[in-house]
Amino acid sequence: MAKLSDSMGYISKKIGRAVKAYDMLHDGDKVILAVSGGKDSLTLVDMMLHRQKIAPIDFELMAVYIDMDAPNFPQDRLRDFFVSRQIPYHFEKIDMLQGKTWEEINCFWCSWSRRKALFRIADRFGFNKIAFGHHLDDVVETVLLNLFFRGEIGAMRPKQELFQGRITLIRPLAFVEESAVAAFFQERGLPDIDKHKCPNNDRTQRMRLKKWLSQIEAVNPAVKKNIYNALKNIKSDYLL
Repeated sequence: MAKLSDSMGYISKKIGRAVKAYDMLHDGDKVILAVSGGKDSLTLVDMMLHRQKIAPIDFELMAVYIDMDAPNFPQDRLRDFFVSRQIPYHFEKIDMLQGKTWEEINCFWCSWSRRKALFRIADRFGFNKIAFGHHLDDVVETVLLNLFFRGEIGAMRPKQELFQGRITLIRPLAFVEESAVAAFFQERGLPDIDKHKCPNNDRTQRMRLKKWLSQIEAVNPAVKKNIYNALKNIKSDYLL
C-alpha cells in the first residue's frame, strides 16, 4: 500500500477514533455521503473511500448531491469528481426556493430541505446511514450558535439515530479541525467547487462566529478543542 501523506494519515486516524468512539460503522452498512461540493464533503468522499479499503468491515458507499438550483453551480465538475473516484453517485433535484428568492431563504430551511431529500433517497435505495462532512469547527460553532441565538446548550452529535433506528446520521470528521481539512483539500488538488458557495454564505451568523472564533484562537489556540471537550465535561452542580 502506498504511503499516506501527512494530512491524509492524520485525518484517517481521527476518523478511526471517531468511528470507534461513537460506534459509527458496522459490517454491511449502506452509507450515503451527503455532498455539497465544498471542501468538507469532497474530503469526506476521499477519506471514506480510503477507510473503506482499510477497514476490517465491509460497507457500501454512495455519494449524493441535492440539486437546489444554486446559481452557476458546476454540476459537471462534481460528476467528473465522482467518476474519477469510481464511487456510485446520485443527483436529486428539489424545489427548495418554492417561489421565494435566495434572500428570503434561511439556513434552517435550506438544511432541512436537503435533509428531507436525503431521508427519502436513503429509504428509496435502502441505505441505513447518512454521513455528513461536518468537522470539529462546525460542532463548536453550532454550540455557540445555539447558546447565543437560541438560548440553549446543544451541538451536532457525531452519531444520531432517527426513525426508530432505521436511519442513522454520522459525522466521521467530528474530531478533525477545519484547518486539517483545508490542508488535505489543497494537497489532493480537489476540484475548487467551494467558491460556488451559497449566495447567503457571507451573511450567516455562523460566518460571523467563525471570524470571531479566529480572533479568540489567536489568543488561545486551544479554544475550539476546549469548547468541544466541554460538551463531555458537564458540571451539573453548577447548572440552573
